[in-house]
Amino acid sequence: MLYHFQLDLSDVDQGIYETLNFRLYQHPSEIPAYLLTRALAYALSYVPGLEFSGEGLSDPEAPAMRSLGKHGSVDLWIEIGNPSAKKLHKAGKTARQVTVYTYKSADVLMDDIRKNNVHRAEDIEISALDMKFLNQLEEKLKSNNKWSVLLQQGHIDIGIGDETVSTDVRKYKITK
Repeated sequence: MLYHFQLDLSDVDQGIYETLNFRLYQHPSEIPAYLLTRALAYALSYVPGLEFSGEGLSDPEAPAMRSLGKHGSVDLWIEIGNPSAKKLHKAGKTARQVTVYTYKSADVLMDDIRKNNVHRAEDIEISALDMKFLNQLEEKLKSNNKWSVLLQQGHIDIGIGDETVSTDVRKYKITK
């Protein structure tokens, strides 16, 4: 299924105020939490030039999203869920910044990264979204979605019509 998102983004912490328009195709194997995490990761990490992987979910080696530098280098590599340590190792060697947005257990992800000696593991940024929050968003998900997204001090408020769905974005860092 194809979903259209129009997100009026107000990222107070970074001073970003943009209207983001994009479409996401939900792969038959993709659960709604993954789709919603992809959409929110785009907004929460927005920089000009941020793009979804052209290969989508079909290429296990490609990032979910990326932002390229001046000479084609990868400035930002974004993954969704709990990607493999092997993939994060590659990302750490390829990109200046690696970010993971998960709706799963951040502890399991961090343990896997530690056990597998991922390159630059301490530089990986992990942000976790609460499953209850994602379930609330899923109830409001339509083929055309116009949401206002306010991000301030690690807290996200999403206005959908006259309702607001909120959560804290939990941040984790890998320590040795």
